[in-house]
Amino acid sequence: MLRYGLTGGIASGKTTVAAMLGEHGFPVLEADKISHALIQPTGLGYEKVLARFGRDILDRGGAVNHRRLAAVVFNDRQKLNELNSILHPLVEQEVMRRLAELERAGETLVAFVEAALIFEAGLHTKLAGVVVCWCLPEQQLARLIQRGLSQAEAQKRIAMQMPVEKKLALATERIDCSRSLETTRQQVDALAARLRLRASTG
Repeated sequence: MLRYGLTGGIASGKTTVAAMLGEHGFPVLEADKISHALIQPTGLGYEKVLARFGRDILDRGGAVNHRRLAAVVFNDRQKLNELNSILHPLVEQEVMRRLAELERAGETLVAFVEAALIFEAGLHTKLAGVVVCWCLPEQQLARLIQRGLSQAEAQKRIAMQMPVEKKLALATERIDCSRSLETTRQQVDALAARLRLRASTG
């Protein structure tokens, strides 16, 4: 089974491409969802995150409020790095466990891990390749503002991430999400065909 990463800058089209890959029958593990589960009260990262960031990030029921946590870490690169240092090893452990499960089941030739920080976390070294989604900076900004962020917040989120040029330089495959949805789909269809052929021929 080929293990591939799927990444890109925030609001670059990753989720759309992940859905299209899912339509091709490829499982897509979402690192973000795994990360969220890890910091809920029953998760392995809950106590560590609480010890570092305090109870102000909790809602009334004792669960981590993601908006509050984001407001803390996206305003301070050191705090963001500290959060990542807690979560990245736990997320990687769970991702590798799930990939191994999929491989044992033998039901797919290719599986993906969707994560914003694949290169930053070093996860790419344990994968066969990485697909990088990209779009124009002004499109990223507009999409984030559409999601409810202010322009200043959106710019800050983008600036906190590895520049897209660096991600593209490390990419095995690239998907241009700056044009129409149909153009993106055509690229994903071609990618799916290439990876099926590669996986089936070894």
